[in-house]
Amino acid sequence: MAMPLLRDTSLLLLSILTIAVTSSGDDEASLLAFRAEASAGDNPLASWNSSTSFCSWEGVACTHGRNPPRVVALSLPKKGLGGTLSAAIGNLTFLQALELGFNALHGHVPASIGRLRRLRFLDLGFNAFSGEFPTNLSSCIAMQTMFLDSNNLTGRIPAELGNRMMQLQLLRLKNNSLIGPIPPSLANASSLYYLSLAINRFNGEIPPGLANAVSLQFLDLSINRLNGELPLSLYNLSSLRVFHVEGNRLHGSIPADIGRKFPTMDDFSLANNRFTGRIPSSLSNLTNLTSLQLSLNGFTGLVPRDLGKLQRLQILYLDDNLLDADDRDGWEFITSLANCSQLQQLSLSYNSFRGQLPSSVVNLSATLQYLYLSDSNMSGSIPQDISNLVGLSILDFSNTSISGAIPESIGKLANMVQLDLYRTRLSGLIPSLGKLRSLYLLDLSANYKLNGSIPKEIFMHSLSLSLNLSYNALSGPIPSDVGKLVNLNQLILSGNQLSSQIPDTIGNCAVLESLLLDENMFEGSIPQSLKNMKGLQILNLTGNKLSDGIPDALSSIGALKELYLAHNNLSGVIPGSLQKLTSLLLFDASFNDLQGEVPNGGIFGNLTAISINGNTKLCGGIPQLRLNPCSTHPVSGRGNDSSKSLVISLATTGAVLLLVSAIVTIWKYTGQKSQTPPTIIEEHFQRVPYQALLRGTYGFAESNLLGKGRYGSVYKCTLEGENKPVAVKVFNLLESGSSRSFEAECEALRSVRHRCLIKIITCCSSIDNQGQDFKALVIDLMPNGSLDGWLHPKYSISTLNNTLSLAQRLDIAVNVMDALDYLHNHCQPPIVHCDVKPSNILLAEDMSARVGDFGISRIMLESANNTLQNSDSTIGIRGSIGYVAPEYGEGSPISTLGDVYSLGILLLEMFTGRSPTDDMFRESLDLHKYSEAAHPDRILEIADPAIWLHNDANDNSTRSRVQECLASAIRIGISCSKQQPRERMPIQDAAMEMHAIRDANLMFISSLISNY
Repeated sequence: MAMPLLRDTSLLLLSILTIAVTSSGDDEASLLAFRAEASAGDNPLASWNSSTSFCSWEGVACTHGRNPPRVVALSLPKKGLGGTLSAAIGNLTFLQALELGFNALHGHVPASIGRLRRLRFLDLGFNAFSGEFPTNLSSCIAMQTMFLDSNNLTGRIPAELGNRMMQLQLLRLKNNSLIGPIPPSLANASSLYYLSLAINRFNGEIPPGLANAVSLQFLDLSINRLNGELPLSLYNLSSLRVFHVEGNRLHGSIPADIGRKFPTMDDFSLANNRFTGRIPSSLSNLTNLTSLQLSLNGFTGLVPRDLGKLQRLQILYLDDNLLDADDRDGWEFITSLANCSQLQQLSLSYNSFRGQLPSSVVNLSATLQYLYLSDSNMSGSIPQDISNLVGLSILDFSNTSISGAIPESIGKLANMVQLDLYRTRLSGLIPSLGKLRSLYLLDLSANYKLNGSIPKEIFMHSLSLSLNLSYNALSGPIPSDVGKLVNLNQLILSGNQLSSQIPDTIGNCAVLESLLLDENMFEGSIPQSLKNMKGLQILNLTGNKLSDGIPDALSSIGALKELYLAHNNLSGVIPGSLQKLTSLLLFDASFNDLQGEVPNGGIFGNLTAISINGNTKLCGGIPQLRLNPCSTHPVSGRGNDSSKSLVISLATTGAVLLLVSAIVTIWKYTGQKSQTPPTIIEEHFQRVPYQALLRGTYGFAESNLLGKGRYGSVYKCTLEGENKPVAVKVFNLLESGSSRSFEAECEALRSVRHRCLIKIITCCSSIDNQGQDFKALVIDLMPNGSLDGWLHPKYSISTLNNTLSLAQRLDIAVNVMDALDYLHNHCQPPIVHCDVKPSNILLAEDMSARVGDFGISRIMLESANNTLQNSDSTIGIRGSIGYVAPEYGEGSPISTLGDVYSLGILLLEMFTGRSPTDDMFRESLDLHKYSEAAHPDRILEIADPAIWLHNDANDNSTRSRVQECLASAIRIGISCSKQQPRERMPIQDAAMEMHAIRDANLMFISSLISNY
């Protein structure tokens, strides 16, 4: 028995020696394998060739005094590396440091890294690695520092990670898609001082055992799905300097004695959770605090009056709580904060503050940059000495009861870049603001009592990007100095009493994208100089007194997408040159005195994109317009006869339509279906027999079922003689309300035509094979399903193929908003959808969106009929949980503003990826508050991580642009989903802004492509 054992031992020793020799000679081969798979655009690995020793290659470090040498470090951060990480990296068994951060490597992290027992430093952050967290990493028992931030890693952290990596000091896994609970074993890494697991999908409770990691100084668990109470044991981590748990589902209260718990705390954030109770006054004892963020919780009571003891404080966010103050008590903390000489950001918006803003606000730090005091019942006036805050760059008093005049002293704040005073009770004249040379955004809209003329000094700010003075009582002309705003991107002067001519100098605003001068009293001609605005996308001159013709010069604006000229005194022909504007999406010149032939090319070939009603002298155009043909040889004396015939014809048609409408209304609200044949509604569409639908769906087979809803099911159907399949919505007539749903859809869609609405092809009202009533609608098939399926994929792993890019989300948002704008403002009578949500937004083959399911929609009847509509609307809350407007729950009648609320929630869901019915939204927290608290500075923290699958998160310019775009889009969602209907952004304004955001993003993408 001894001989076989000796032989086996010899073979084992020989094998070990062979591996050792082979490994020492394989480092070069492993590096070459790494180079082969990690493609590089600029070839930063050009020095890696056999003419020199691999130890001299860029980024490679070897052992000293060892023969042969071994690779101990590979450091190639920010080198533009692409491709995948070769598994051969695991053969570098002497490797102690692997640094490949800020590249574009993708694919799985190779399991072979687990063989690197000497590895101490691992940095693969800011790449595009995917797949599950590599469990073999826990075998790297010498690991001290691990960076895997900002990848697409999924799965769970190995439960034994902390037990194996006993020397771990720094662990960063931020911004991935990791799931499951936080492993309690991390507490066993006794040297751990830095732990960041933020922006993932971790759930469950925070392990109380983390308090055993006594060396912990930095703990960031923000933006996850953690729940439960914050373990009290964590308050014993006396070494903590940074503590972030914002954006979770944590609840409970802050211990009253917190001031004795964290002697070295520098940055403390509980924002975006469900904490309640009072803010303890002992917080003021954490004198090392530089940042305190308690936003978007349910904190109540008064703000501690001695916060001024935090003399190092730079950031204080208390917004979006239930904090109180009034004229008797509660405002003392403002006076106290004057002791915080380093304060830079103060946000108190969205609280229950009442009473007058204390004048001591002007004694805050001269270093204060951001001051947010919006959205409360705060009253009083803006103090005259506001100019003491010389460092202010953003001042926001919007949506408050602040009144009085805008103090002249505001004009002394030379660092101001953003001034938001919209929707307040300010009155009087607008001060000159002449010294605000850095101002890029000024919003004084919807004050209604601001009057007088527009100070010409406002137009001296050459850096201005956006100027909104809409819906006030401003009068007089636009100063000719407007032409000095050479960087202006948006000029909104709608809803005032401005008069005189639009100055020609406005053409000097060459980069202007949105020009809204509607609902004023401008006279004269449309300026020819508008042709200089090559980037102008939206021009709205509706509701003025403009005369003369539509200038050919408008056809020179190649970027023009929307042109509104309605309700003026324009005459002459519609220029044929407008047909050349391939980007033009909407044209409205209704109710003018235009005449002659309507062009039929370009946008004029699309009935849903143009509106020319109220111009009785127009003729020709596409047949769908149903205008009289243009007479090429008019005969004297016959014109009057023709006109009389047309008047008689129109009068007769109008009488018939009125009669039909009356019958429909009576039939609909008396419920006497048997007395009125279904043809009134249904015969508007070509009828299809039941048997044709039965054959086209193979007997309504389960294999053709596309989806089910409350009132019926949708099937894929191929009708005989047709190659293109359609969708058939079969109503379940046994369900209460389904017949009414069928009628509502027919009624709502029988006369509307818009590219962003689901089109009814035909309908069926018949008897099935069992002799039962059968009703169905045949509609366009949307091959990409509903928006809901793309925002919340059925499968947990997100990929490029089952998620939406930012550009696609913006396109969809624009489509939905255009559809609602059309329903609310361009239909007669208007239609309220009542159920705007992702499952009712369907996506075509090109991913464009269609709004569907009008089963509970309401036509806004006028005058006497309004009573019928309103009484019917009180039967129950109309809409879906999470999307239904809050006022409906209080018995308010159906209105277009209810749709705007649902739209706002939809937008927030589209860009955050979170459903309004997500488990995290309970008690006082909802999707609106969640989004608002992060806007605008922390917008990337709440954005749907799937967006980064389609964008390069490592490119600073791209990341910055995405952040800007998301902030703008989410801002619209927040504005549309305000609690009070009167505070919501009008749908036409929201749609206009979303167009501008989408188009700016397209321009950025185009510039990237052209640069590439």
